Amino acid sequence: MDHLSFKTTHVNKANAQKSWVIVDASVAPLGRVASQIANILRGKHKPSFTPNSDCGDNVIVLNADKLRVTGKKMTEKVYITHSGYPGGQKRRTVREQMNRDSRRVIEHAVKGMLQDNRLGAAQYRNLYVYAGTEHPHEAQQPVAIELTNL
Repeated sequence: MDHLSFKTTHVNKANAQKSWVIVDASVAPLGRVASQIANILRGKHKPSFTPNSDCGDNVIVLNADKLRVTGKKMTEKVYITHSGYPGGQKRRTVREQMNRDSRRVIEHAVKGMLQDNRLGAAQYRNLYVYAGTEHPHEAQQPVAIELTNL
């Protein structure tokens, strides 16, 4: 009976096989790119996916300044922040945010697709977003991947 029994492996921080991947943000609209990035950060693309551990890959996102949004989202989608003081609410459209810092748009979208706990925060720290095509992670030998199901 030993040949019929299989052992379920659970991935943890010690035995996770994490790699580095490069994603181009200019190939699809914001939501589609962000959902694919969130899946890679969580590790859902791997057969050894374990929901309660950080088994995802490190993701480098390039060309954040060439990001596309559809419809009227450039002028009508609003990011709201609050300083905590009375009257401290600030509103910023996607166009204003892209002119200010285009990396924050992708970071905000991906962070909203991850879990809202310590595990999601640990997975979010594996995200590196850059406005252009240059990045300082050549030593990690990242692999460029094509996003699927777009």
